[in-house]
Amino acid sequence: MIEDLCIIMLTAGITSLLFKLFKQPVVLGYIVAGMLVGPYVMGESWINNAENAATWGEIGVLFLLFSLGLEFSFKKLLKVGSTAIIGAGVIVVGMMTAGMLTAYALGWDGMNALFLGGMLCMSSTTIVFKAIEEAGLRSHRFAGVCFGILIVEDLFAVVLMVLLSSIAVKNTFEGEELLWQVAKLVLYIALWFVLGITLIPTFLKKFKKYLNDETLTIFSIGLCLGMVLLAVQSGFSSALGAFVMGSVLAETIDAERIEHLVQPMKNIFGAIFFVSVGMMINPALLLQYWLPITIITLVVIVGQILFGSIGTLLSGQPLRVALQTGFSLVQIGEFAFIIANLGQNLKVTDSSLYPIVVAVSVITTFLTPYIMKLAYPTLAFLESHMSEETRKMLDSYTEKRKTNSSKKRATWARPAIRLMKMLLLHLAMAPGINTFLRLFNDNLYARERLAESKRGLEREIENSLLTLDLHIAEVEVSANSAFAGKALKDLGIRGKTGANIVRIIRGGININIPGGNHRLYPGDRVILAGSDTDVAAFQKMLETSLSNTDTDNNNTSIILDNFTIKADSPLCGKSIINSSIREKGNCIVMGLIRPLDDFYTNPDPNIIIQEDDIIIVAGEKQKMQEFFS
Repeated sequence: MIEDLCIIMLTAGITSLLFKLFKQPVVLGYIVAGMLVGPYVMGESWINNAENAATWGEIGVLFLLFSLGLEFSFKKLLKVGSTAIIGAGVIVVGMMTAGMLTAYALGWDGMNALFLGGMLCMSSTTIVFKAIEEAGLRSHRFAGVCFGILIVEDLFAVVLMVLLSSIAVKNTFEGEELLWQVAKLVLYIALWFVLGITLIPTFLKKFKKYLNDETLTIFSIGLCLGMVLLAVQSGFSSALGAFVMGSVLAETIDAERIEHLVQPMKNIFGAIFFVSVGMMINPALLLQYWLPITIITLVVIVGQILFGSIGTLLSGQPLRVALQTGFSLVQIGEFAFIIANLGQNLKVTDSSLYPIVVAVSVITTFLTPYIMKLAYPTLAFLESHMSEETRKMLDSYTEKRKTNSSKKRATWARPAIRLMKMLLLHLAMAPGINTFLRLFNDNLYARERLAESKRGLEREIENSLLTLDLHIAEVEVSANSAFAGKALKDLGIRGKTGANIVRIIRGGININIPGGNHRLYPGDRVILAGSDTDVAAFQKMLETSLSNTDTDNNNTSIILDNFTIKADSPLCGKSIINSSIREKGNCIVMGLIRPLDDFYTNPDPNIIIQEDDIIIVAGEKQKMQEFFS
């Protein structure tokens, strides 16, 4: 077993490093590693016991879904508004229909068609996040739209897995059975959401001082596996249990900390899962089924662009944002593998469907960064060929939807929360219910209150800026940025990028509308206001500062140096305090050596500097040399 794990991890590490080197998603590297260690490429499997790899892969699925749940929030789903719901709804219906029609056109039966439709209707959250981040577009307006749509798709995927399992077992479409499964699923999620939000954050708060990183990691994983067992015993999939517990913990104020702690295990077992996926790929089958692979790949790319753009446009977003969103969702990923694996385990899909879908996922994942770049040329083409009437109609529709959504945004989640409280009051009229409701209410909004206290800009101001086509973005100044320690007036950010810094968040302190003399320091969160172009220009400026840091370090690092005072030096005859050494040389006098006299450590500021004195100073090398030269 150790030998198998060693081979898997070393191969995955080497291939992922190569893919990272060539700026490709590491997920592809894991799949390639699986193909290499599997039985089809090298003639025989490098793995002695494939069942061990499959078991580790199943654990990987649990960690993937658990981490996905930690990034998910039911309140966030209620607050993303109509944009994400309409956009995801159009994509799911459109892609599921397109997938099923494609399967029927290829001569597949109904069950294979249903599973294929389910695999094609969800984009890869991991790949989209990675592609947007690596392209430096995380703070752009369309990125928020993409993430909202992905949240809705992830929730639908969990529901779909339950429904597909039921349909596969019954092998028929029974309306009553489907309604019962949906009702049971909703009841299960609602029950554990209410209990989890009420009890778990209260427990974490009570024992906060005892929960170091190690204890919190063990406790979180224990909760995850406990919910997995409850889900299986309730007739649901283990993946659903992991997702539900992740989404419950996502509502706690420790969510980011838990996500950070679980990340290494997610990376390890997630890599093993994708390696196990690659082990099932037979290149000979890929050659054999090249036609369906090509057709399905084209359906995914064209369909996601079409339905993603239309759905986002119908939700009231501008054409630019709609196209950027559609061109970013052109792949299938984790859930496609999980659904394909579900069909294989239930023995209701053909064995060829799994490698076909994996091949489509690999191709679309590889093409995603390149397809994303086509959004702007497509926008330019459409705008140049669009009639003035069509342009006015789109602008009018967008403005109308924006006005309506801004009115509803503040109260979007309230009806659902009130309904939940009313149900609790009617279903559990027992002593202590007020305490229970108070705990639930306090815990439900604890993370939200914390986030608002650290918010870069007041929500009302941010909403008003959006109507002016201005975008609010947040970036962090890293420790190795050349921006660190410099005054805003010296950086010239507004003149070079067009972006305006409206707030600097430093620890628990908010510096609103900072002046030119304010300096940036490592760890500062900078809140910008500007268009997507302005924000992108600032990010490029920040990245350039990072790339130049290594060469700048020779000049900006603090060193000790000594300088001999000559007769013609302007410092000669002046006291240290009046010499402007600290102000102009940006350094501190640490000592003074006077020939035939003595050595002064931390000399008195009033001591007069004389000819041939040797001054020992600490500061930045370049500025000291310029001052004393």
